This record gives sequence, C-alpha cells and structure tokens, in this order.
Amino acid sequence: MSKQLYHPILAKVARFRVMGKSPVGFYLRLNKRIWDRLPSRVRNLHPVRSYGAWLHKLVCLGASRQQFFGTFFLRNRPLLELMRRLAGQKLHDATLRIAVLGCSIGAEVYSILWTIRSARPDLKVLLEAVDISKDILSFAEKGIYTSDTSQLVGASIFERLTKAEMVEMFDWDGDQAKVKSWLREGITWLNGDAADPELVKILGPQDMVVASNFLCHMAQADAEKCLGKIARLVSPGGYLVVSGIDLDVRTKLALDLGWEPVRDLIVEIHDGDRSVRADWPWAWWGLEPLNRKRHDWQIRYAAAFRIGSPKHRRTSSASAMAKQAGKKRSIGSSAASTACHSGCCK
Repeated sequence: MSKQLYHPILAKVARFRVMGKSPVGFYLRLNKRIWDRLPSRVRNLHPVRSYGAWLHKLVCLGASRQQFFGTFFLRNRPLLELMRRLAGQKLHDATLRIAVLGCSIGAEVYSILWTIRSARPDLKVLLEAVDISKDILSFAEKGIYTSDTSQLVGASIFERLTKAEMVEMFDWDGDQAKVKSWLREGITWLNGDAADPELVKILGPQDMVVASNFLCHMAQADAEKCLGKIARLVSPGGYLVVSGIDLDVRTKLALDLGWEPVRDLIVEIHDGDRSVRADWPWAWWGLEPLNRKRHDWQIRYAAAFRIGSPKHRRTSSASAMAKQAGKKRSIGSSAASTACHSGCCK
C-alpha cells in the first residue's frame, strides 16, 4: 500500500468511534500503562523506540490539535545559549533584528532579550513580537506575571528560574512580577498571523527569526506551508530558529530549501525542554528521542538553520526537485524493467 493511501486510512482508523468510544484510544491507554512501567534502558532499545514512534503516529493522526499558552521563562536554556552565540557574531554596537512569531504570553520574548542583552549590552536589539491573538498580545506587552500564569498544570511559569534570575528579570510586588524596563525596550508588538505572506513586507528582513512551540499544534500540511513563509523573513545569511514542530515537516523543508543546520548544541537543545520530551509518545507535541544512527540526524534534530541567499534557496529547491524527479525516473525504469522480465518469463 502506498504511503499516500496509508496515512489517510490510518487517520480514519485513529478517529473511528464505536458508540462514541475510540478502540484506538483504548489501545493507546493500555499501551501507556505498560510503557510507564518499562525501565528507561528498555525504552531506549531500538525496537521499543520504533514501537513508540508507531504509537506517536497514532496519537498525532487521531488528535484534535489546538494552541496552548502554557510555557516557562528560560524554557530551553541550551537553545537560548545558542541564540546568544549567534548574536555574538555581530560587531560591536551593531543592530540585531529578531522576529518572534507566535510569541504567546511573552515569556519567550523576554527570555531571549534577557539572554542576549545580558551578554551583549552594546547591541541594539530590535524585536518584533507577533501573535494572532490580540488579548494574548496585550497581556504579553504588559509584562506582568504571577506563578499561575502558565496553563501547564501544576507548574509555575517561573519554575525554571533561579532566585537570582527572578531578581534580575523582574520587579516584584508580592507574588506579582513585572518584567524590568530594560527588557521591555525595543519591542514592537504586532497582531498578525505567522502564515500571512504579507508579513514579509510588514516586518522586513530579520537577522534571526524564532518560531517555537506553535507549529506542532497545526496540521502537518498547514505547518509546512506556514514554515515555508516564515523562512522568507530571514535575511540572507541569517538564522531561522524553529522548535516545537513535527520533525518530518522541518526536515523536509530543510532538505528541499537547502537550509544549513547549526550543529552547535544539537543534542543539548533537543533534550533541553524536558516537558515535551517527557510527553512523547503520548501527546502530539511530544518530542521523540534523538537517534544518532539516522543518516540525517543532524538536519532532523537541529533547531537552528542558516538561511542562504534567495538565489541559493532557488538553486537548492531546484536541486532537491531534480533529485526527487531522478528517484521517480529510477523507480519507473526499475518497474518497467521488472514488468519486462515478468512478461518474458510468462
């Protein structure tokens, strides 16, 4: 059965209901009980990981995806460290333009600015924060938080901060924290859709574009189209930072469009957000274990990419299309040869 037919059929099976109940749901719950009892060394075995990938595929196909606003300050420290290193390439007193798409309640925006401005106070950092929700954007712009701001059940939005960092980033009034003024400077808050092709004209070219933890909540086809548009915001030689996305989608676009993976801290970043790693394979946003045995592992698991010039992007895309066409011709020739031999044998 072809892959094109396989996924739609499997999706129908995943959503099938008997008297309002899902047989696949029962199958997944049963497997989760067993999975949770397995020692970590057993879960890391290749056959068990492969089975986990199958379970995750079922979860994704049957999921009714929706956006969430739960998050943390300094959510993925290795990823922030990588952004600091990339920003460090700028000359003294230079301007650094960053766009954060799907900025949500602002924790990521302020975390990025705190990381970069603490290390490079000489840089003039101009940040465009974009979100589709006016209410959420208004909340983010105020920069006022309490420990129960996050939707992540049982977790404080400040959970991953040290006491020293909480003092450095916020002015406190009882349990209420307001982001310090030096972190709120240079931010333009924009109500917009990350998938809007006009966003390129509105924002202009950016040195760094960040798209984290919202593309995974979109259908794969929609996420692929959206990410393709987002990449156009990056200046030639700039960087696209994208995490919280279906890995097949990101890998496909990276290969098709010739994105160059940033190889620093790949492993650390992949495991840097323990909440999404712990949710695999039982949630659609869950992140699979890193597998170094894959031939494409550095592209598949990289969270940051250097984007070439428009000419390079077209050349890379044309090259990828030519390779794909070559594969199809090869398959076609092989099939024709097989048919010929079969015919001769009759």
